[in-house]
Amino acid sequence: MSKRPSPISATVDFEADGVRHGFLKLPISNDESAWGAVMIPVTVIKHGQGPTALLTGGNHGDEYEGITALMKLANTLASEDVHGRVIIVPMMNAPAAMAGRRTSPMDGGNLNRSFPGNPDGSVTEQIADYFTRTLVPMCDVVLDLHSGGRTLDIVPFAASHQLENKEQQRQALEGAIAFGAPTAMMMFELDAAKLFDTAVESQGKVFVATELGGGGTTTPERMRTAERGVKNFLIHYGLIDGELEVPAEPQVYVDMPDASCYVQSEHTGLLELTLALGEPVEKGQVIARVYDMTRTGAAPVEYRANRNGLLVARRFPAQVNMGDTIAVIAEVVDSLGED
Repeated sequence: MSKRPSPISATVDFEADGVRHGFLKLPISNDESAWGAVMIPVTVIKHGQGPTALLTGGNHGDEYEGITALMKLANTLASEDVHGRVIIVPMMNAPAAMAGRRTSPMDGGNLNRSFPGNPDGSVTEQIADYFTRTLVPMCDVVLDLHSGGRTLDIVPFAASHQLENKEQQRQALEGAIAFGAPTAMMMFELDAAKLFDTAVESQGKVFVATELGGGGTTTPERMRTAERGVKNFLIHYGLIDGELEVPAEPQVYVDMPDASCYVQSEHTGLLELTLALGEPVEKGQVIARVYDMTRTGAAPVEYRANRNGLLVARRFPAQVNMGDTIAVIAEVVDSLGED
């Protein structure tokens, strides 16, 4: 059975040359607005013929590095500098971004666990459906900017995934490397089925994701990485002219082969990380301790690394609950993408 058309409408013309700022409008009716709408800002910059790039941030509302970088790009990129079309959506989950939350305050929805979406579902599912059935088919390449938000801090990296289509995988990997973050990763996702990544890749499009920091804030260094990376992405795929800007230090390649890269807590308490982000890890090394906050005199529970590598992500708040990811350890490799 075919789905009904999306309830979301765009106030911008995706086909007209020039710069267009507007909204993706989703009608809602609730206690605060009987005849209201969720307004998702969107910018379309088009000039002549060429590929289409979809640049997205705010898939989670508390990940500000990508949101800020895309807001700045929407204000500055001129149509005459573009070969083709650039669609910019700085805050995919606008309700979550406005609330400063990972998930939507309207329905509790995690947008990046809601794909491919449903036009008859919740607000978050309807947003996911619009991207899946309307925006993604328009594009050739997608860059989705993430960071750790309030609960994680992550070494800035750009990533691609292992795919059955090796040409699609190659093109995405080259884009992840060209982004120019300090680290490039072949990433393993814990729950890939409902991700935006999968919705894009299943349509044969080239998809690059990032993690650009975290802690629910931005820093000048991480903003430089984000802005440089977005520009490099557009240059690499032929949307704008220029030379790729490479980081001062050599790029580190890391691989996440399976779920064992994730260290998750089996206890609730006060978290002590024994390593800083980016530090090398040896198998068997104590990487974290969790202290029982209900009493003194109790020895902490130690968590040890089950692989060698780098600490590429860590929990940001000091308090931890059962099931929270404490750390992510990725293997350092000489190159990426080899079978």
